[in-house]
Amino acid sequence: MSLLELDQISKFYGEGATAVRALYEIDLSVDEGHLVAVMGPSGSGKSTLLTIAGSLEEPTSGEVCVGGAALSRLSRNDKARLRRRTIGYVFQDFNLLPGLTAAENVALPLELDGAPARKARQAGLAALEELGLADRAGHYPDQLSGGERQRVAIARAVVGERKLLLADEPSGALDSGNGEAVMRMIFDACQRGMAAIVVTHDAHLASWADRVIFIRDGRAVDNATADLPDSPLATPSA
Repeated sequence: MSLLELDQISKFYGEGATAVRALYEIDLSVDEGHLVAVMGPSGSGKSTLLTIAGSLEEPTSGEVCVGGAALSRLSRNDKARLRRRTIGYVFQDFNLLPGLTAAENVALPLELDGAPARKARQAGLAALEELGLADRAGHYPDQLSGGERQRVAIARAVVGERKLLLADEPSGALDSGNGEAVMRMIFDACQRGMAAIVVTHDAHLASWADRVIFIRDGRAVDNATADLPDSPLATPSA
C-alpha cells in the first residue's frame, strides 16, 4: 500500500517573469516498508519536496496524499494532527527544544499524542540507546555536539508509531560510523512498516534505499532501484 503519493507536484515562488521554479510535475509513490533516497545538486528542489510531502508547505499545483488522505482536503488542525501522529521529520538544523534534555526531546511527540510520560520516556531512552546516546540522555542540546544533536533528532523522528519519515541530510553532521548507525535505524524502521524519504548527497548511504530518485532543476530526471545483492539492504554491516 502506498503511504505517500505525490501527483504532478509543482512549486513556484513569485509570479510572472521573476517566478522561480522549485519543483515541476513531480510524481512519486512510496509504499509502506520502503525507503526512497533523493539525490541531486544543491538548489535542485530536494528540501522543497520534503516540506511539501510533510504538509509544511503547499504546492502550487498537484496533490499530496498521506495514508490515503488528500492534504488539500484537510483543515489546518487536521494537518497538524497528521504531522504529529503520522510523520517524523529530521531537519538540517535539528529543531531540538533547548529547554528539554535529549530524552525529553525524543519523548515529547509521544506525550503530545497522549502517551503516559513514563512510557514515552522509556521509548525515548530505548531510541537513544540504539544510537549510542544512552549516556547523553540527560544533557541539553547546547551540551551536545552537532553529531549528537543530529542523532537525537533521528531518534525523535522514528520513535513511536509514525508511518512516514522525512529526513533532510540525516547523516550530514556525522562521521561514517555514526552515519551508518543512522541509516540502519531508518532501515530498521522501514522493516517495521514505516515509509521513508531521505535526502542525501552520499551515494553509499543512498545504497540502503529501495529506490533512488535524482532531481535536477526541480524535475525528477532519473530513478534507479537499489542493487539489493550488493547493497546494505541485503547484508547490513554489523
